[in-house]
Amino acid sequence: MKNIFKVAMPLLLLAVLALGFNENDKYFQIAKNLDIFAAFYRELNTYYVDELPPEELMNHGIQAILEETDPYTDFIPEENLEELKFMATGKYGGIGAATITDSTWTRITDIYEGGPMEKAGVRVGDIIIKLDGKDAKGLSNEEVSKFLKGNAGTGLDILLRNPVTGKDTPRHIVREEINVHPVSYYGMVGKMAYIKMIQFTEMSAHQVQEAYEKLRSENKNIKGIILDLRGNPGGLLDEAVALANIFIDKGQLVVSTKGKVKNWDREYRTMQPAVDINTPLVVLTNRNSASAAEIVAGAVQDLDRGVILGQLSFGKGLVQTTRPLPYNAKLKVTTAKYYTPSGRCIQAIDYSHRGEDGEVSHVPDSLKKTFFTSNGRPVKDGGGIEPDEKIPVSYYSPIAVSLIRKQYIFDYVTNYYYRHKTIPEPGNFEFTDKDFEQFLKYIEDKDYNYQTNSEIALESFKEQAEKENYFDAVKKEYELLQQKIHHDKKQDILKHKEEVKRLIEEDIVNRYYFQRGRIQKSLTWDTDVAAAVQLLEDPLRYKAILKGTSE
Repeated sequence: MKNIFKVAMPLLLLAVLALGFNENDKYFQIAKNLDIFAAFYRELNTYYVDELPPEELMNHGIQAILEETDPYTDFIPEENLEELKFMATGKYGGIGAATITDSTWTRITDIYEGGPMEKAGVRVGDIIIKLDGKDAKGLSNEEVSKFLKGNAGTGLDILLRNPVTGKDTPRHIVREEINVHPVSYYGMVGKMAYIKMIQFTEMSAHQVQEAYEKLRSENKNIKGIILDLRGNPGGLLDEAVALANIFIDKGQLVVSTKGKVKNWDREYRTMQPAVDINTPLVVLTNRNSASAAEIVAGAVQDLDRGVILGQLSFGKGLVQTTRPLPYNAKLKVTTAKYYTPSGRCIQAIDYSHRGEDGEVSHVPDSLKKTFFTSNGRPVKDGGGIEPDEKIPVSYYSPIAVSLIRKQYIFDYVTNYYYRHKTIPEPGNFEFTDKDFEQFLKYIEDKDYNYQTNSEIALESFKEQAEKENYFDAVKKEYELLQQKIHHDKKQDILKHKEEVKRLIEEDIVNRYYFQRGRIQKSLTWDTDVAAAVQLLEDPLRYKAILKGTSE
C-alpha cells in the first residue's frame, strides 16, 4: 500500500501541475488557506486554556472577512432570514407599530393604518410597561423588537400606560403579516399626478401602475407626473425595470449588469407596452435615493423620457445576489455592477481600492467619464445620478433639531391628540397662531439647549486659535463676537416659527390620518414638489432641458 502511495502521489502532482494548478493559482490559495483556517480553528478550540464559544468565534471570523468587502455583502444566519424576506417582500410578522426606547421606557411612536395595534385601540404616545408579563423598563430596542415581532396568528400580552392620565390598560394583540406598501401616497398636486414610492419590493411597480391609472381615471386633464423617489433605498432590480416600463416603451434597454461570472451578465429591457410615454415626467431624487431608485432615474435621464430634479443621488451601482449556505444560512454577495442605458456606472465609492489606513474613497473627478443621453446631453459616471436641475438641500434649524431630539414636539402633540377627538382633513387642517402660543407655554420651562451654527463655528475658531497660540491676541474680539451672536431661545423659536409649526402640523395629522395624511399635509410646503410643479407648468423649459438647450 505504501508503494502504491509513493507512486500515486508524484503522478497526481504531475497531473495537477499539468493543469496549471500551482502555488500561485488562486484556487490553490483558497483551498490551502481554508485547510489552514480549519486546522487553526480546530487546534485553538481543542487546546486553548479556557472554553471558547464556537459559533461566536466563527461569527467574528466571518465579520473580519466581510470588512474587506463592501457594506452590502453580508452573512445572514438562519435566525435573521426574516429581515431578508422583509427586504424582498416588504412583509413581516408583527404588531404594526414603531417604537422608541429611551433610558427608561419604550413608547409607541407610530402605528400602521389597519394593523393589529390600531385595531386594538392603541395610540401613538402610549408607554409599554410589560411585554408578556415581563417588565419592559430598561429593555433595549433590540429586546423590545424581539417581543413585538413574531409569526402571524401568535399573541402578545402588552400592558400600556396612557401618557396623559397615567392609567395602565392590558391589551392582547394578535400578530399579523404586516405589509409595508411601497407606494406610501398618491394624489393630485394641482394638475399633476404625484406618486411617492418608498421601496422596491415585490409588486411595487404594479402598485405604482395601479396608482397612476386610478389618478388618470379620476382626473382627465393630467398635465404632468411627479415620481417621488427621495429617500428610496432601492430593492429588487426586476421591479426597477418594471417601473421604468410604465413610462418607457417596449424594447428599450433600462439597465445592464456586468460581473466576474460572465454567464450572469445581462441586459434588462422593457418587456411590455408602456402605460404612458407622452405625459411630461419629473423624477425627484435626493442623497438617499439609491440602487433600484437610481436605475429608474438613470433610465429616465439617459432615454430623455423625463427630467431629474432635486439633489445628487446616493451612488450605489452594485448588484447583490443571495447564495445558499449550510444550515439555512445565506450569503448576500455583490456579484455585479449595473450600467444605465448610456453605459455609465454610477457607483460612487470604489471598494476595490483602499488606502494604507484601509479606508475607501469616492471615485475622483479625474477618473469620471462622460456619456451621452439619447438626445446627446452629456452625463457622467462614478458619482450617482446628477439631477438635470439641482434644488438646494434644506436643513432643520438648530432649535427645531433640539425640540425633535428632546421629544418636546412629540409630547406636546400627544397631549393635543388626547384633547381633540377629531381634526379636519389633512389639506384643511391648520395649526393656528393661537395653538402656537399654547405650544410656547408648554415648553417655556423645558430644557432644550442647543448651539446655533454661528456658535459652533465660533467655538471651532477658538479651539483652532488656542492650538496655534493666537487666541490671547484676539480674545477681546472673540468675547465681543460671542456676546453678539449669543442666541435667545424665545427669539429663535419666533424666528423659526413657521418651521416649528410645520413640524407640529405634520405630527398632529399623522396621529389622525397616519402616514398618508402626513405626506399629504407636507406637500403644501414641500419646495422640491413645488419646483417640480413649476417645471411641468412650463412646457418650453421642460423640453429645453431634455434637448440640452436650456441655460
